[in-house]
Amino acid sequence: MIPVMIDLRSDTVTHPTPAMRRAMAEAEVGDDVYREDPTVLHLEELAAEMLEFPAALFVPTGTMGNQLAVHLQTRPGSEVIIEARGHIFNFEMGAMAVWSGALPRPIVTENGLLEPSQVEAAIAPKASYRTPTRLLALENTHNLWSGLPMDAARTRALAEVAHDHGLPVHLDGARIFNAAAALGTTAAELARGCDTVMFCLSKGLAAPVGSMLLGSRDLIEEAVRARKLFGGGMRQVGVLAAPGIVALTEMVSRLGEDHVRARRLADGLAVLPAVDIDPARVSTNILVFRLRPEKVPGDPSVAPSQRLVAGMKEHQVLLGAFGATDVRMVTHYEITDADVETTLRAARAVLA
Repeated sequence: MIPVMIDLRSDTVTHPTPAMRRAMAEAEVGDDVYREDPTVLHLEELAAEMLEFPAALFVPTGTMGNQLAVHLQTRPGSEVIIEARGHIFNFEMGAMAVWSGALPRPIVTENGLLEPSQVEAAIAPKASYRTPTRLLALENTHNLWSGLPMDAARTRALAEVAHDHGLPVHLDGARIFNAAAALGTTAAELARGCDTVMFCLSKGLAAPVGSMLLGSRDLIEEAVRARKLFGGGMRQVGVLAAPGIVALTEMVSRLGEDHVRARRLADGLAVLPAVDIDPARVSTNILVFRLRPEKVPGDPSVAPSQRLVAGMKEHQVLLGAFGATDVRMVTHYEITDADVETTLRAARAVLA
């Protein structure tokens, strides 16, 4: 029998809830390429209403949603301003260059939060010999900065600078509902000022697949065509949209539980000499921490992160290595208080 693992690699590893499985079995379907799937249309209307956007489109993945936004708001030979550790830049396989002919203009920050002055300085002047800036891409929560949430005031200030220069703003809001829960506001408020937003149904909200792209009616109409171009035209896909409806109606309100458990993990790890983490920076369901190599037991020829990941797996706990010394844990609805305590006991044993 395969042992039951405590899986902290991501919040994408969750299984559909019983309500989601029932919804999938009972979903009314139609051909979505013809825009005739009633369950998909209901999901899109619900997402647009919740984030207060004119229209929304169901897409298979968050990467596709982000790249559709880039594709529709840039041109080949242009730049996208983005924080240097942003997901679109680091984890989407150079897709903006492959599909849209656009290049990232990464901006290094001290804390994961862009400043309006940094955006202003990064916008290329209008000159024949400069690559034109076409888009500002933001991220909320910020994955590699321990799930850092960005408040609405900062988003609006950054968007105002971009709009003053005629640039649209895309928000990679994969976990925007986590940000809203942590900040005590709504996803709609955090998205205000952005021209397009993507959020995931399969991260934190526990749907098995799918993301939403939001924008103006004209942009979403064009996104339907571009989605087909990208290989995302789907047929009787209401069986996948149905759990997305459950995700938005039943799973948003419980996200705070994940945040409490992530902070408890951070507090417990912070006392270990091998771990470098500031628990105060953990406010959503992601914690990224750095290992002190000289304090991690094991073969020094193996990266410290890999040593920890391997050791924890022996204790039936799965983690994600992000480079030689960085490790990520992500809580979700299948992680219990008991799992948190088991994980901390395992970490103490492995890093003793």
